[in-house]
Amino acid sequence: MSELAILGLILAFLFLLFSLGLEIGFAMALAGFLGFGIVVNWDAAFNLLAKDIFSVFSSYGLTVIPLFVLMGQLGANGGVARDLYNAAYKFIGHVPGGLAIGTVGAATAFKAICGSSPATAATFASIAVPEMDRYGYDKRLSCGTVATVGTLGILIPPSVVLIVYGILTETSIGKLFLAGIIPGFIMAGSFVVTLVVWTRINPKIGPAGERSSWSERFKSLPPIFWVLFIFLIVVGGLMEGLFTPTEAGSVGSFGVLILTLIKKEMTFPRLLKAIKDTLRISCMVLTLIAGATVLGHFFLITRTPYYVATWLEGLAVPHLVIMLIIIAIYLIGGSFIEHLAFLILTTPIFLPVVVKMGYDPIWFGIIVSVVTMIGVVIPPMALNAFVVSGVTGVHRSIIYRGIYPFLIGMSFCLMLYLLFPQLSLWLPNHFMR
Repeated sequence: MSELAILGLILAFLFLLFSLGLEIGFAMALAGFLGFGIVVNWDAAFNLLAKDIFSVFSSYGLTVIPLFVLMGQLGANGGVARDLYNAAYKFIGHVPGGLAIGTVGAATAFKAICGSSPATAATFASIAVPEMDRYGYDKRLSCGTVATVGTLGILIPPSVVLIVYGILTETSIGKLFLAGIIPGFIMAGSFVVTLVVWTRINPKIGPAGERSSWSERFKSLPPIFWVLFIFLIVVGGLMEGLFTPTEAGSVGSFGVLILTLIKKEMTFPRLLKAIKDTLRISCMVLTLIAGATVLGHFFLITRTPYYVATWLEGLAVPHLVIMLIIIAIYLIGGSFIEHLAFLILTTPIFLPVVVKMGYDPIWFGIIVSVVTMIGVVIPPMALNAFVVSGVTGVHRSIIYRGIYPFLIGMSFCLMLYLLFPQLSLWLPNHFMR
Protein backbone atom coordinates (compact mmCIF):
# COMPACT_ATOMS: atom_id res chain seq x y z
CA MET A 1 0.00 0.00 0.00
CA SER A 2 1.35 3.46 -0.90
CA GLU A 3 2.12 6.11 1.70
CA LEU A 4 -0.59 8.33 0.22
CA ALA A 5 -3.20 5.59 0.63
CA ILE A 6 -2.08 5.00 4.24
CA LEU A 7 -2.34 8.75 4.87
CA GLY A 8 -5.93 8.76 3.56
CA LEU A 9 -6.91 5.80 5.74
CA ILE A 10 -5.33 7.29 8.87
CA LEU A 11 -7.10 10.63 8.31
CA ALA A 12 -10.42 8.81 7.86
CA PHE A 13 -9.73 6.87 11.07
CA LEU A 14 -8.84 10.12 12.87
CA PHE A 15 -12.15 11.77 11.95
CA LEU A 16 -13.98 8.59 12.94
CA LEU A 17 -12.40 8.88 16.40
CA PHE A 18 -13.47 12.55 16.54
CA SER A 19 -17.06 11.61 15.66
CA LEU A 20 -17.09 8.88 18.33
CA GLY A 21 -16.26 11.48 20.96
CA LEU A 22 -12.75 10.38 21.88
CA GLU A 23 -10.69 13.21 23.39
CA ILE A 24 -9.01 14.98 20.49
CA GLY A 25 -5.47 14.82 21.91
CA PHE A 26 -5.74 11.07 22.46
CA ALA A 27 -7.30 10.60 19.01
CA MET A 28 -4.40 12.39 17.31
CA ALA A 29 -1.82 10.40 19.28
CA LEU A 30 -3.53 7.09 18.48
CA ALA A 31 -3.87 7.89 14.77
CA GLY A 32 -0.24 9.04 14.55
CA PHE A 33 0.98 5.96 16.41
CA LEU A 34 -0.92 3.55 14.15
CA GLY A 35 0.16 5.36 10.99
CA PHE A 36 3.82 5.43 12.06
CA GLY A 37 3.69 1.76 12.96
CA ILE A 38 2.25 0.81 9.56
CA VAL A 39 4.69 2.93 7.55
CA VAL A 40 7.87 2.25 9.60
CA ASN A 41 7.54 -0.51 12.22
CA TRP A 42 5.85 -1.03 15.57
CA ASP A 43 9.01 -0.80 17.69
CA ALA A 44 9.68 2.64 16.19
CA ALA A 45 6.04 3.63 16.77
CA PHE A 46 6.17 2.72 20.48
CA ASN A 47 9.47 4.56 20.83
CA LEU A 48 8.02 7.63 19.08
CA LEU A 49 4.92 7.65 21.31
CA ALA A 50 6.95 7.47 24.51
CA LYS A 51 9.51 10.09 23.47
CA ASP A 52 6.98 12.61 22.12
CA ILE A 53 4.68 12.46 25.14
CA PHE A 54 7.60 12.68 27.57
CA SER A 55 9.21 15.58 25.68
CA VAL A 56 5.98 17.62 25.71
CA PHE A 57 5.11 17.11 29.38
CA SER A 58 8.72 17.67 30.54
CA SER A 59 9.34 20.73 28.35
CA TYR A 60 10.31 23.86 30.29
CA GLY A 61 9.23 26.03 27.35
CA LEU A 62 5.65 24.80 27.62
CA THR A 63 5.35 26.00 31.23
CA VAL A 64 4.39 29.34 29.71
CA ILE A 65 0.92 27.89 29.00
CA PRO A 66 -0.22 27.09 32.58
CA LEU A 67 1.29 30.34 33.87
CA PHE A 68 -0.65 32.58 31.49
CA VAL A 69 -3.79 30.47 32.00
CA LEU A 70 -3.35 30.90 35.78
CA MET A 71 -3.04 34.66 35.27
CA GLY A 72 -6.43 34.74 33.56
CA GLN A 73 -8.14 32.41 36.02
CA LEU A 74 -6.95 34.47 38.99
CA GLY A 75 -8.43 37.57 37.36
CA ALA A 76 -11.69 35.81 36.53
CA ASN A 77 -12.14 34.43 40.06
CA GLY A 78 -10.79 37.50 41.85
CA GLY A 79 -13.44 40.02 40.80
CA VAL A 80 -11.27 41.89 38.27
CA ALA A 81 -13.73 41.36 35.42
CA ARG A 82 -16.62 42.64 37.53
CA ASP A 83 -14.72 45.84 38.39
CA LEU A 84 -13.85 46.44 34.74
CA TYR A 85 -17.47 45.92 33.70
CA ASN A 86 -18.63 48.31 36.42
CA ALA A 87 -16.25 51.01 35.15
CA ALA A 88 -17.42 50.56 31.55
CA TYR A 89 -21.06 50.66 32.64
CA LYS A 90 -20.57 53.90 34.59
CA PHE A 91 -19.31 55.70 31.48
CA ILE A 92 -21.58 54.46 28.69
CA GLY A 93 -24.40 52.49 30.30
CA HIS A 94 -26.83 55.38 29.77
CA VAL A 95 -26.80 55.24 25.94
CA PRO A 96 -28.88 52.78 23.85
CA GLY A 97 -26.98 49.51 23.79
CA GLY A 98 -24.59 51.03 26.31
CA LEU A 99 -24.47 47.98 28.59
CA ALA A 100 -23.48 45.79 25.64
CA ILE A 101 -20.89 48.35 24.47
CA GLY A 102 -19.60 48.48 28.04
CA THR A 103 -19.26 44.70 27.96
CA VAL A 104 -17.06 45.02 24.87
CA GLY A 105 -14.90 47.62 26.62
CA ALA A 106 -14.62 45.62 29.83
CA ALA A 107 -13.84 42.38 27.98
CA THR A 108 -11.16 44.15 25.93
CA ALA A 109 -9.51 45.38 29.13
CA PHE A 110 -9.92 41.98 30.78
CA LYS A 111 -8.10 40.39 27.84
CA ALA A 112 -4.95 42.13 29.09
CA ILE A 113 -4.73 39.49 31.82
CA CYS A 114 -6.85 36.60 30.51
CA GLY A 115 -6.00 34.70 27.33
CA SER A 116 -8.84 32.16 27.49
CA SER A 117 -11.87 32.72 25.27
CA PRO A 118 -14.27 30.36 27.11
CA ALA A 119 -13.22 31.78 30.50
CA THR A 120 -14.01 35.32 29.35
CA ALA A 121 -17.35 34.28 27.87
CA ALA A 122 -18.32 32.44 31.07
CA THR A 123 -17.20 35.33 33.30
CA PHE A 124 -19.15 38.02 31.48
CA ALA A 125 -22.15 35.73 30.97
CA SER A 126 -22.48 35.66 34.75
CA ILE A 127 -21.77 39.39 35.21
CA ALA A 128 -23.14 41.29 32.21
CA VAL A 129 -26.17 39.24 31.09
CA PRO A 130 -28.09 39.64 34.41
CA GLU A 131 -27.52 43.42 34.26
CA MET A 132 -28.74 43.59 30.67
CA ASP A 133 -31.75 41.47 31.65
CA ARG A 134 -32.55 44.00 34.35
CA TYR A 135 -32.80 46.78 31.76
CA GLY A 136 -34.86 44.75 29.31
CA TYR A 137 -32.18 43.86 26.75
CA ASP A 138 -33.13 41.29 24.15
CA LYS A 139 -31.47 37.92 24.83
CA ARG A 140 -30.10 37.87 21.29
CA LEU A 141 -28.17 41.06 21.94
CA SER A 142 -26.99 40.30 25.47
CA CYS A 143 -25.95 36.66 24.96
CA GLY A 144 -24.66 37.22 21.43
CA THR A 145 -22.45 40.07 22.65
CA VAL A 146 -21.00 38.06 25.53
CA ALA A 147 -20.31 35.02 23.35
CA THR A 148 -18.63 37.15 20.68
CA VAL A 149 -16.48 39.42 22.87
CA GLY A 150 -15.09 36.32 24.55
CA THR A 151 -13.21 35.64 21.32
CA LEU A 152 -11.02 38.71 21.83
CA GLY A 153 -8.82 36.61 24.10
CA ILE A 154 -7.68 34.68 21.04
CA LEU A 155 -6.14 37.82 19.53
CA ILE A 156 -5.30 40.27 22.32
CA PRO A 157 -2.29 39.21 24.44
CA PRO A 158 -1.72 37.16 26.53
CA SER A 159 -3.54 34.85 24.11
CA VAL A 160 -3.20 31.11 24.70
CA VAL A 161 -3.72 30.55 20.96
CA LEU A 162 -0.81 32.87 20.10
CA ILE A 163 1.36 31.15 22.72
CA VAL A 164 0.62 27.72 21.28
CA TYR A 165 1.17 29.00 17.72
CA GLY A 166 4.51 30.48 18.77
CA ILE A 167 5.59 27.20 20.35
CA LEU A 168 4.49 25.13 17.35
CA THR A 169 6.18 27.37 14.79
CA GLU A 170 9.18 28.44 16.92
CA THR A 171 8.11 32.05 16.47
CA SER A 172 8.74 34.81 19.02
CA ILE A 173 5.82 34.92 21.47
CA GLY A 174 6.71 38.53 22.32
CA LYS A 175 6.39 39.55 18.66
CA LEU A 176 3.11 37.65 18.35
CA PHE A 177 1.75 39.47 21.42
CA LEU A 178 2.67 42.84 19.92
CA ALA A 179 1.24 41.83 16.54
CA GLY A 180 -2.14 41.08 18.11
CA ILE A 181 -2.65 44.47 19.81
CA ILE A 182 -3.70 46.67 16.87
CA PRO A 183 -5.85 43.99 15.17
CA GLY A 184 -7.43 43.25 18.56
CA PHE A 185 -8.50 46.85 19.11
CA ILE A 186 -9.78 47.10 15.54
CA MET A 187 -11.84 43.95 16.09
CA ALA A 188 -13.23 45.35 19.36
CA GLY A 189 -14.13 48.53 17.44
CA SER A 190 -16.05 46.45 14.90
CA PHE A 191 -18.10 44.97 17.75
CA VAL A 192 -18.96 48.46 18.98
CA VAL A 193 -19.98 49.57 15.47
CA THR A 194 -22.18 46.48 15.15
CA LEU A 195 -23.93 47.28 18.43
CA VAL A 196 -24.44 50.95 17.54
CA VAL A 197 -25.96 50.07 14.15
CA TRP A 198 -28.08 47.28 15.62
CA THR A 199 -29.56 49.48 18.36
CA ARG A 200 -30.16 52.32 15.88
CA ILE A 201 -32.15 49.97 13.65
CA ASN A 202 -34.06 48.49 16.60
CA PRO A 203 -33.80 50.69 19.75
CA LYS A 204 -35.99 48.30 21.77
CA ILE A 205 -33.37 45.57 21.59
CA GLY A 206 -30.98 47.48 23.89
CA PRO A 207 -32.66 50.17 26.04
CA ALA A 208 -30.53 52.79 27.79
CA GLY A 209 -29.55 52.27 31.42
CA GLU A 210 -29.14 54.75 34.26
CA ARG A 211 -26.77 57.72 33.93
CA SER A 212 -23.93 57.79 36.46
CA SER A 213 -22.45 60.93 37.98
CA TRP A 214 -18.89 61.97 37.12
CA SER A 215 -17.92 61.26 40.70
CA GLU A 216 -19.07 57.64 40.34
CA ARG A 217 -17.25 57.36 37.03
CA PHE A 218 -13.92 58.54 38.40
CA LYS A 219 -14.22 56.21 41.41
CA SER A 220 -14.58 53.24 39.04
CA LEU A 221 -11.32 53.92 37.17
CA PRO A 222 -8.54 52.51 39.47
CA PRO A 223 -9.09 48.83 38.47
CA ILE A 224 -8.48 49.78 34.83
CA PHE A 225 -5.17 51.43 35.69
CA TRP A 226 -4.01 48.40 37.70
CA VAL A 227 -4.84 45.99 34.87
CA LEU A 228 -3.08 48.26 32.38
CA PHE A 229 -0.05 48.44 34.70
CA ILE A 230 0.22 44.63 34.88
CA PHE A 231 -0.24 44.36 31.11
CA LEU A 232 2.53 46.88 30.45
CA ILE A 233 4.91 45.10 32.80
CA VAL A 234 4.28 41.71 31.15
CA VAL A 235 4.39 42.85 27.51
CA GLY A 236 7.02 45.55 28.15
CA GLY A 237 9.27 43.02 29.89
CA LEU A 238 8.98 40.70 26.90
CA MET A 239 9.71 43.54 24.46
CA GLU A 240 12.80 44.71 26.33
CA GLY A 241 14.12 41.20 26.86
CA LEU A 242 13.80 41.48 30.65
CA PHE A 243 11.64 38.34 30.82
CA THR A 244 11.40 35.11 28.94
CA PRO A 245 7.77 34.20 28.10
CA THR A 246 7.70 31.82 31.07
CA GLU A 247 9.01 34.51 33.43
CA ALA A 248 6.49 36.99 32.02
CA GLY A 249 3.69 34.53 32.83
CA SER A 250 5.05 34.16 36.37
CA VAL A 251 5.27 37.93 36.89
CA GLY A 252 1.78 38.46 35.45
CA SER A 253 0.21 35.73 37.60
CA PHE A 254 1.88 37.09 40.73
CA GLY A 255 0.76 40.63 39.87
CA VAL A 256 -2.87 39.59 39.39
CA LEU A 257 -2.80 37.57 42.62
CA ILE A 258 -1.48 40.57 44.57
CA LEU A 259 -4.12 42.81 42.97
CA THR A 260 -6.96 40.47 43.98
CA LEU A 261 -5.57 40.13 47.52
CA ILE A 262 -5.29 43.92 47.92
CA LYS A 263 -8.89 44.26 46.74
CA LYS A 264 -9.81 41.54 49.28
CA GLU A 265 -11.68 39.67 46.54
CA MET A 266 -9.59 36.50 46.53
CA THR A 267 -10.81 33.94 49.04
CA PHE A 268 -9.30 30.50 49.57
CA PRO A 269 -12.18 28.68 47.77
CA ARG A 270 -11.83 31.06 44.79
CA LEU A 271 -8.07 30.50 44.72
CA LEU A 272 -8.62 26.73 44.71
CA LYS A 273 -11.11 27.10 41.86
CA ALA A 274 -8.63 29.19 39.86
CA ILE A 275 -5.92 26.55 40.36
CA LYS A 276 -8.27 23.69 39.45
CA ASP A 277 -9.45 25.49 36.30
CA THR A 278 -5.84 26.22 35.38
CA LEU A 279 -4.88 22.57 35.77
CA ARG A 280 -7.85 21.41 33.70
CA ILE A 281 -7.23 23.85 30.83
CA SER A 282 -3.45 23.39 30.86
CA CYS A 283 -3.67 19.59 30.82
CA MET A 284 -6.12 19.79 27.90
CA VAL A 285 -3.78 22.05 25.91
CA LEU A 286 -0.66 19.97 26.68
CA THR A 287 -2.49 16.77 25.73
CA LEU A 288 -3.47 18.37 22.42
CA ILE A 289 0.15 19.37 21.77
CA ALA A 290 1.42 15.88 22.67
CA GLY A 291 -1.11 14.21 20.38
CA ALA A 292 -0.37 16.65 17.58
CA THR A 293 3.37 16.02 17.98
CA VAL A 294 2.90 12.27 17.44
CA LEU A 295 0.58 12.88 14.50
CA GLY A 296 2.97 15.47 13.10
CA HIS A 297 5.79 12.93 12.93
CA PHE A 298 3.50 10.62 10.97
CA PHE A 299 2.72 13.49 8.58
CA LEU A 300 6.45 14.09 8.11
CA ILE A 301 7.28 10.51 7.13
CA THR A 302 4.31 10.45 4.72
CA ARG A 303 5.43 13.81 3.26
CA THR A 304 2.00 15.38 3.89
CA PRO A 305 3.36 18.97 3.91
CA TYR A 306 5.04 18.26 0.57
CA TYR A 307 1.79 16.96 -0.99
CA VAL A 308 -0.20 19.94 0.31
CA ALA A 309 2.44 22.40 -0.91
CA THR A 310 2.59 20.74 -4.32
CA TRP A 311 -1.20 20.85 -4.67
CA LEU A 312 -1.49 24.50 -3.65
CA GLU A 313 1.46 25.58 -5.80
CA GLY A 314 -0.05 23.72 -8.74
CA LEU A 315 -3.10 25.97 -8.65
CA ALA A 316 -2.76 28.64 -11.32
CA VAL A 317 -4.12 31.36 -9.04
CA PRO A 318 -2.65 34.39 -7.19
CA HIS A 319 -1.23 33.95 -3.69
CA LEU A 320 -4.20 35.80 -2.22
CA VAL A 321 -6.55 33.13 -3.57
CA ILE A 322 -4.38 30.40 -2.03
CA MET A 323 -4.57 32.23 1.31
CA LEU A 324 -8.37 32.35 0.99
CA ILE A 325 -8.41 28.59 0.36
CA ILE A 326 -6.30 28.02 3.50
CA ILE A 327 -8.61 30.32 5.50
CA ALA A 328 -11.67 28.42 4.22
CA ILE A 329 -10.11 25.12 5.37
CA TYR A 330 -9.48 26.58 8.83
CA LEU A 331 -13.06 27.90 9.04
CA ILE A 332 -14.70 24.68 7.90
CA GLY A 333 -12.48 22.42 10.01
CA GLY A 334 -12.65 24.71 13.03
CA SER A 335 -16.45 24.70 12.96
CA PHE A 336 -16.49 20.91 13.42
CA ILE A 337 -13.36 20.29 15.53
CA GLU A 338 -12.28 22.12 18.70
CA HIS A 339 -10.53 25.27 17.47
CA LEU A 340 -7.21 24.85 19.27
CA ALA A 341 -6.97 21.20 18.23
CA PHE A 342 -7.53 22.06 14.58
CA LEU A 343 -4.96 24.85 14.75
CA ILE A 344 -2.39 22.46 16.21
CA LEU A 345 -3.29 19.84 13.61
CA THR A 346 -3.08 22.02 10.50
CA THR A 347 -0.61 24.85 11.15
CA PRO A 348 2.55 22.74 10.69
CA ILE A 349 1.12 21.65 7.31
CA PHE A 350 0.18 25.08 5.98
CA LEU A 351 2.94 27.26 7.46
CA PRO A 352 5.69 26.04 5.06
CA VAL A 353 3.40 26.88 2.12
CA VAL A 354 2.67 30.34 3.51
CA VAL A 355 6.35 31.10 4.17
CA LYS A 356 7.33 29.85 0.70
CA MET A 357 4.85 32.33 -0.80
CA GLY A 358 6.77 35.10 0.98
CA TYR A 359 4.39 35.82 3.86
CA ASP A 360 5.59 36.56 7.38
CA PRO A 361 4.87 33.78 9.95
CA ILE A 362 4.01 36.48 12.54
CA TRP A 363 1.34 37.85 10.20
CA PHE A 364 0.05 34.34 9.49
CA GLY A 365 -0.27 33.79 13.25
CA ILE A 366 -2.63 36.77 13.46
CA ILE A 367 -4.63 35.56 10.44
CA VAL A 368 -4.95 32.11 12.02
CA SER A 369 -6.03 33.72 15.31
CA VAL A 370 -8.75 35.80 13.63
CA VAL A 371 -10.00 32.77 11.73
CA THR A 372 -10.04 30.88 15.04
CA MET A 373 -12.07 33.72 16.59
CA ILE A 374 -14.70 33.26 13.91
CA GLY A 375 -14.57 29.48 14.27
CA VAL A 376 -15.47 29.49 17.99
CA VAL A 377 -18.75 31.33 17.37
CA ILE A 378 -20.07 29.68 14.19
CA PRO A 379 -22.17 26.49 14.35
CA PRO A 380 -22.11 23.60 14.81
CA MET A 381 -19.13 23.67 17.22
CA ALA A 382 -19.49 27.29 18.45
CA LEU A 383 -17.76 26.63 21.77
CA ASN A 384 -18.55 30.08 23.20
CA ALA A 385 -22.25 29.66 22.45
CA PHE A 386 -22.23 26.41 24.45
CA VAL A 387 -20.46 28.17 27.34
CA VAL A 388 -22.89 31.11 27.45
CA SER A 389 -25.87 28.78 27.12
CA GLY A 390 -24.60 26.71 30.03
CA VAL A 391 -24.16 29.77 32.27
CA THR A 392 -27.37 31.63 31.35
CA GLY A 393 -29.74 28.79 30.42
CA VAL A 394 -30.59 30.54 27.13
CA HIS A 395 -31.08 28.19 24.17
CA ARG A 396 -28.19 28.09 21.71
CA SER A 397 -30.43 28.97 18.75
CA ILE A 398 -31.12 32.38 20.35
CA ILE A 399 -27.42 32.92 21.00
CA TYR A 400 -26.61 32.02 17.38
CA ARG A 401 -29.03 34.70 16.16
CA GLY A 402 -27.24 37.19 18.38
CA ILE A 403 -23.83 36.18 17.03
CA TYR A 404 -24.59 36.46 13.30
CA PRO A 405 -24.58 40.31 13.12
CA PHE A 406 -21.06 40.38 14.63
CA LEU A 407 -19.75 37.99 11.97
CA ILE A 408 -20.12 40.72 9.34
CA GLY A 409 -17.63 42.97 11.14
CA MET A 410 -15.34 40.05 11.96
CA SER A 411 -15.21 38.99 8.31
CA PHE A 412 -14.47 42.57 7.26
CA CYS A 413 -11.61 42.76 9.77
CA LEU A 414 -10.19 39.47 8.51
CA MET A 415 -10.04 40.83 4.95
CA LEU A 416 -8.50 44.04 6.27
CA TYR A 417 -5.67 42.16 7.99
CA LEU A 418 -5.25 39.96 4.93
CA LEU A 419 -4.85 42.91 2.54
CA PHE A 420 -2.84 45.15 4.88
CA PRO A 421 -0.24 43.02 6.73
CA GLN A 422 1.35 46.10 8.35
CA LEU A 423 -1.65 46.35 10.68
CA SER A 424 -0.17 43.25 12.35
CA LEU A 425 3.51 43.76 11.68
CA TRP A 426 4.08 47.44 12.49
CA LEU A 427 4.37 47.07 16.28
CA PRO A 428 6.68 44.00 16.33
CA ASN A 429 8.85 45.43 13.54
CA HIS A 430 9.08 48.80 15.27
CA PHE A 431 9.68 47.66 18.87
CA MET A 432 11.35 44.23 18.49
CA ARG A 433 13.83 44.26 15.63
